[in-house]
This record gives sequence, C-alpha cells and structure tokens, in this order.
Amino acid sequence: MSASNTKPTIVMVHGAWADGSSWKEVIQLLQADGVAAVAAPIPLTSLSDDTRALDRSLARINGPVILAAHAYAGAVIASSRNDRVRGLVFISALAPDEGETVADVFYREPPHPRAPKLEPDADGFIWMPDSGFAAAFAQHASKQENALFAAVQRPIHVACIQEKALRPRWKNLPSWYLLAEQDRMINPGTQEFMASRMKAEIERLDVDHTPIVTAPEKVTGLLRRALSAAAG
Repeated sequence: MSASNTKPTIVMVHGAWADGSSWKEVIQLLQADGVAAVAAPIPLTSLSDDTRALDRSLARINGPVILAAHAYAGAVIASSRNDRVRGLVFISALAPDEGETVADVFYREPPHPRAPKLEPDADGFIWMPDSGFAAAFAQHASKQENALFAAVQRPIHVACIQEKALRPRWKNLPSWYLLAEQDRMINPGTQEFMASRMKAEIERLDVDHTPIVTAPEKVTGLLRRALSAAAG
C-alpha cells in the first residue's frame, strides 16, 4: 500500500461501535478523484493500543499523510507521533488535551435525551444497545444501515476512555473540524469547545453523529480542502 511522495494519503480511523467499513462511501468518493485513501483498523482496547495500531498502518504507507477520525478516534489520531502526518481532520470527534481522558470531554456536558445508556460488561467492554444506533448514533441513516451497524458493531473497552492523553498533535499541526449540529452522542457544545481550543478550521453542518455514512459528500468535501492545504 503506497502513495506518491508528494501527494498525501488520507488515512481514516473509525470510532467506537464501528469498523473501517464505516468510511466506505467516503473512500469511494475519494478514490473516484484519484486520492489515495486507507481505513486503518484499531482494536478499541486502550488509547495506547489504538495509537500503536494506527502507527502500524502508517508504516505501510509511503509519503505524507493526512489523518481523519470519527468520534473516539480523534484522540487516537492526535496521539500518533509519525513525522509524516501533515494535518488532522476531526469528524464529530473527541479531542482531549494533554492529561485529559476521552471520558473527560465526552461527559463534559449533559447527554442528549435520546442518547443511549452506556455501561461496560463484565470484561470491561462497552456495547451500543441496538436501539441506540437509530436513536442517536446515526438517526439520519436508513433502517437498513442502522440494522447493519448493530449487526457488525465492535465494542470499545473502558480503558480507551480512561487513559490520559499525551500532548496532542493538534497543538502543532493544521486541523479541521466537522461540527455535527444534530449530534446526539457528542454534545455540539462540546464539539465547539474542542474545535475552538485546537484552533481548527470549523465547518458546522446540520448532520448527525455519523456523517461519514449519512453525509459522505460533505465529509469528502472537507477532506479535499485539507488535502489541498497540505499539498500546497
């Protein structure tokens, strides 16, 4: 898996309760434009584990990269120390500062009334209730899409949200943030707080928590702008 030494590859990271296929529509749109696009798998077992998994994917790619994250994965892309990263794109994503945990920012404001109740199982993994996908994770998705989310979901371990973040890369890399104004999982006010403190270029859109599925054209548009800025 390789890319030109001058044209960045966009490397996308999935969040909790999803896998790389959640980026399918975005990948296809980028590939249609001739853009190299890769979905990096992460185990969702701890922030450190997930960062190492991302770095293993990056080791297989030549040239510069732009990292894009959905939801929880915002903490992961900001933790990579790979020196070929040229920019960070956050899609309704969590972005803890140094010394903060994912839980610190996720629970910064009260949950939406339709947000699911989330609790770890006996092994420490947090599963999304099947009803949570249509109610909050992707309320703008079709019934079939939400049924598929529920069928293939991957749980996140509580260690992922309890580990303190290192100094995030958004402190010294250009960043873009898609703020989902209809998000029922991550409070839009929290998204505004995180995006503003990282001094990201913010795009506010009337989308739900998972626009990589429900509004892929808009996500792709933001990624194209980040790509152009990085290539320039």
